[in-house]
Amino acid sequence: MAKKDRKNEHVSETPATQLLKAHKVAFTEHPYEYLEHGGAQHSAEVLGLDPFTVVKTLVMQDQDAKPLLVLMHGNRKVSTKNLARQIGAKSVEPCQPEVANRHSGYLVGGTSPFCTRKAMPVYIEESILALSKIAINGGRRGYLVGIDPQVCVTLLDAKLVQCALNE
Repeated sequence: MAKKDRKNEHVSETPATQLLKAHKVAFTEHPYEYLEHGGAQHSAEVLGLDPFTVVKTLVMQDQDAKPLLVLMHGNRKVSTKNLARQIGAKSVEPCQPEVANRHSGYLVGGTSPFCTRKAMPVYIEESILALSKIAINGGRRGYLVGIDPQVCVTLLDAKLVQCALNE
């Protein structure tokens, strides 16, 4: 299908976009050139988006190594202490990349919260829901989809948390 450098063409489907289509969720496609360790700040810059509206999907684990997803603004960090307290865990920490890949079924840098390999609880920073539209990973590196943030609550049963720290 489309190559990464063809900005206006349709990108081949991913499990995430198939799920969005199956649920009749309106979304826009935003392919960009992926940069290793560029993160949400890089994608926001390349696509001309506010990093606050680019939502990163973070695979974390609790003290028992049970995985969970955290949806956070692209220009914010997660206070793992605050998160753990709010979800009733003793501690929370990011998963190692290879562990995150196994849990999600996606490569780190291309992790979408939609259609993960393992069912995991999803937590969303509450202020994300105040945005009219977010850009979130569509299931591959260098590919974001624009959606209404409410979709994360509706389709993922995401629970609201307040654990953002300024980067």
